[in-house]
Amino acid sequence: RPRSHTVTTTSSSFTANLSASSSTLAYDREFLRTLPGLLMVTEIVLGLLVWTLIAGTEYFLYPAFGWVMFVAVFYWVLTVFFLIIYMTMTYTRIPQVPWTTVGLCFNGSAFILYLIAAIVDASSVTKELDRHNYNSWAASSFFAFVVTSCYAGNTYFSFISWRSRTLQ
Repeated sequence: RPRSHTVTTTSSSFTANLSASSSTLAYDREFLRTLPGLLMVTEIVLGLLVWTLIAGTEYFLYPAFGWVMFVAVFYWVLTVFFLIIYMTMTYTRIPQVPWTTVGLCFNGSAFILYLIAAIVDASSVTKELDRHNYNSWAASSFFAFVVTSCYAGNTYFSFISWRSRTLQ
């Protein structure tokens, strides 16, 4: 039997659009002027305070503070990641990802886990536990509740965005 030596190639529109749009790097200066952008920067700054105040102590001796550290560092890194995504407008280059749903899930989970961590942090702070670290732990507890309220605000804005997207 004779074999055919014809090769057919196709190009997807996704590949063509990706290569055409990835040559320019967008930067959204206006995002930091919006309330969600300001809340995100506040979450980063105060979240950094939460975990550095705890990291400067002997938190590893007390499992409760290990949980607070995990939540604070985990969501701090993810918030920095999402800030970069929004500032560089990367979400416009990856339309397959439902960004409004991702933002709602991220902010909602951050709010719930940060609330639990803030309560654990506040309930674990006693002078009897360790006088030397008391002030750092008390301050981290205060800032954990402030960061929790920031994530609550961003959860609200994410919900509004998600709801308007799903109603269209």
